[in-house]
Amino acid sequence: MINVLIADDQGMIRAGLRSLLEQDSEICVVGEAADGLDAVTCARRMSPDVVLMDIRMPELDGIEATRRLLSERRETRVLMLTTFDLDEYVFDALRAGASGFLLKDAPAEDLVDAVHVLARGDALLAPAVTRRVIELFATTPVPTAPRELALLSPRELEVLRLLATGRSNAEIAENLFVSDATVKTHVSSVLSKLGIRDRVQAVIYAYEAGLVRPG
Repeated sequence: MINVLIADDQGMIRAGLRSLLEQDSEICVVGEAADGLDAVTCARRMSPDVVLMDIRMPELDGIEATRRLLSERRETRVLMLTTFDLDEYVFDALRAGASGFLLKDAPAEDLVDAVHVLARGDALLAPAVTRRVIELFATTPVPTAPRELALLSPRELEVLRLLATGRSNAEIAENLFVSDATVKTHVSSVLSKLGIRDRVQAVIYAYEAGLVRPG
């Protein structure tokens, strides 16, 4: 069972999301929060697997709420809910640790699928969001590579570079002439050595470290 917490300052939105999610027998909505502070408190008490987090909320916005929540519960996945696919706060939310983005007007099946994706430990980014992140890095000076990169083997560095270009495990396996299982092992090792949560955070890390550049 996937335990989900819904955080949104609009009661009708929360009710709608709950109704959609509860149609799936594998999802249980354990609670609702009307603002960021309430979301952090509820997550602390309810230990959800996935939190649907609105970006703009009173008391504490969704970005800071995500940062605080994940500082206490690294295993929880946060799916940011936004009205616009190019929301101005996309990058800040990803830096705070969000594992994915979803538009509020997305089809019901997309919402349910997204919860399952995050619950598996994977990440979810719409192409438009990915483009925005890359565009931001295109205007950022190349930084000094962090020391953690030295912990990675040459093959793990290759895997991280390919992850950062948006390739799936199957595509990485084909590129490196190895099995999907081997790629999965490498990805897990990269995340563990760098102390990052998922593929989205790996992409951000690779760009910030200067390991890859847009284009």
